[in-house]
Amino acid sequence: MVVKEPIKTIGMVVRRDRPAKAMALAAQLGAWIRREGLELIASDEIAAEIGAATVTNENLAQRADLLVVLGGDGTLLGVAREIGALEKPILGINLGGLGFLTEVSTDEAMGMLARIVAGDYSVDGRIMLQAAVHRDGTDGVVEEFSALNDVVIVKRAVGRMLELAVVANHIPFCTYRADGLIIATPTGSTAYALSAGGPIVYPSLRVIVLAPICPHTLSNRPVLLPDSFALEIRVKADDQGGDADLRRAGVGPARTDRHDRDHSR
Repeated sequence: MVVKEPIKTIGMVVRRDRPAKAMALAAQLGAWIRREGLELIASDEIAAEIGAATVTNENLAQRADLLVVLGGDGTLLGVAREIGALEKPILGINLGGLGFLTEVSTDEAMGMLARIVAGDYSVDGRIMLQAAVHRDGTDGVVEEFSALNDVVIVKRAVGRMLELAVVANHIPFCTYRADGLIIATPTGSTAYALSAGGPIVYPSLRVIVLAPICPHTLSNRPVLLPDSFALEIRVKADDQGGDADLRRAGVGPARTDRHDRDHSR
């Protein structure tokens, strides 16, 4: 559970291409933050332009009591990954397209920030996925990361299917023959998983969506599992191009090989 703490330090993040509209709004919000006697911090890419103290990207989430994100859903997802287990609140101001996660408009930004600083807000907690790639024949983890939306295992070769054996809560669950598999949170249920036929899940439900991509068997439908379950997905394939990529929203693929295992929870 995220606890509401007094807000004394505010971190500012602006979408990667830093359009003029975004920087102007960031500077306006930054001026208000300083007038209120609060500390404003940002990365060295934008700190000087908005009048903020400079911190590294790694320290931004650690030092800030609140993170203000100016961008689209992709920008917010990237910030959520950086926060991880720190559970810091995020105010998302929509400068992108759809804005499922960044719900606050630019016109509402100043008033909403003032309300939050005054303590007039509630925290909408969301679960995240922790994923790790294990490779048979090697020690330790090949790669690990967190995701707010989803983790996706997709085939690398055109014209080939993957065979994915799923173990849920240490018990064999099912085997999918498909183009891939989406493991999504309730937040991610309105993204790629929805396009694969998955359900729209209420954000606060403690569940994980498993949605196969173009399954070979019509009875392989999306399912919901408790978020307390640890999942192991073993990539099975022959020697003819059955390798896979492991993807998470907004980030490039982690390459997986035959007989790799993805652990998610």
